[in-house]
Amino acid sequence: MLERKKIMIIAIDGPSGAGKSTVARLLSRELGFEYIDTGAMYRALAYKAYINNIEVKEDTIDEMLETTEVDYSDNKIFLDKMNVESLIRSEEISKYASKISAFKNVRTKMVELQRNIAKNKNVILDGRDIGTKVFPDADFKFFITASVETRAERRYEQLLAGGTAADRDNVLEDIKKRDINDSTREFSPLKKADDAILIDTTHMEINEVVRKIKDFVGGQNVL
Repeated sequence: MLERKKIMIIAIDGPSGAGKSTVARLLSRELGFEYIDTGAMYRALAYKAYINNIEVKEDTIDEMLETTEVDYSDNKIFLDKMNVESLIRSEEISKYASKISAFKNVRTKMVELQRNIAKNKNVILDGRDIGTKVFPDADFKFFITASVETRAERRYEQLLAGGTAADRDNVLEDIKKRDINDSTREFSPLKKADDAILIDTTHMEINEVVRKIKDFVGGQNVL
């Protein structure tokens, strides 16, 4: 098990579009915890590969990693010391991130960074392997999911709200492909930790999910 000081770590895992990032961000504000968007870290790498026309192969991405700095601070992602929060949310970057995140060398590097960023802090992290790989000894683990149709619709509306043109059918297919890639990759695949609390958000509002998790954590007399 990982050795750390007596601080609290809340791990929230789940597939794309389940709402885990929004839930984690809102929950962090209510609890006064630091939020770490681990998915943004992979997106930052994907962004660098994309804008530099770097082929998405393990050896070329490994070479890129040697000269790349990724950090997450104050709810913002930094790539080589530049804030790229507003540049990494497109569907194209999502596709790149899905491919890059399957590489063992990338995940090993990101796990190391995520553990360092979370040192000596009360943190909430969301991703796909937080409770199984990054922090298997997290104080609380939750696995947030929803039907694929619901997740695709949420992603579609998110893109439109952000001013990005999107097609419902294409978004649905992309979500399905992402699910397959994430759950079948050889290294650190998406899966629910045995001791994680499962929350299906298909018919829930975001505030309901936040309240449910907050009540559970508070009910354990740890706040």
